[in-house]
Amino acid sequence: MEWLSHRTTIGGVALAAKSKTSKGRAKRKSKAKGKRGVNQNLVKALAHELRVEILAILNERMASPNELAKELDEGLSQVSYHVKVLKDYECIELIKTEPRRGAVEHYYRATSRAFLADRDWHQLPDSVREGMSADLFQMIIDDVVASLEDGTFDDRKDRHMSWTPMFVDEQGWADIRGILGQALKDVMSVQAQCVKRTAKSGEDGFNVSVSMLGYEVPAASAKKPLKKKSKAQTSKAKSKSKAKTKAKK
Repeated sequence: MEWLSHRTTIGGVALAAKSKTSKGRAKRKSKAKGKRGVNQNLVKALAHELRVEILAILNERMASPNELAKELDEGLSQVSYHVKVLKDYECIELIKTEPRRGAVEHYYRATSRAFLADRDWHQLPDSVREGMSADLFQMIIDDVVASLEDGTFDDRKDRHMSWTPMFVDEQGWADIRGILGQALKDVMSVQAQCVKRTAKSGEDGFNVSVSMLGYEVPAASAKKPLKKKSKAQTSKAKSKSKAKTKAKK
């Protein structure tokens, strides 16, 4: 499983003492891959709920500590501290700086290393994996619901949506995992290119969400037919959609 940062809390993981020396940073970097290859930097970075919230935002877009503090309704000093911790653990990187009212505002973005790869995921305890899966799924649901309520879900005629129930063997499942893994790498590469382009050009972008799920389902669930909406539900949905369209016009 490829896991990008999201809103969750991993308990029982203590943060290493900070060190301002290059020797200390080198020592932390050398220990980034701990026992059995788990990405200790990321696991430690995710040990605090606020850092997870910050990293989730910085995976979606570039932002400064000041912007993060306002969005999360947290104190600037507290947010700045946790941003520094994430930077020390190489989960985020500085993209640009801009002068603001006699000071300099720093803008950060999540790095390509801010995710758990298959090898790391397999080494996590079952309880941690289950909790992270549940939180990630909830985050996807929240994104979709917010987009539907706002009307942005169907604003773009070129948006993608698919659901593909399948029957596979072990080789087929391995092939699908490989395809999804490569797709994630390609998507992350596109994101990195977008960040560089917008940072240089100053061009406005827009927020999107890309979700990929591949999982085993119970045999009984796979045989269930899709539930059809009643005429009343369909009519209500159409009326709501028309009302939103008129409001935008």
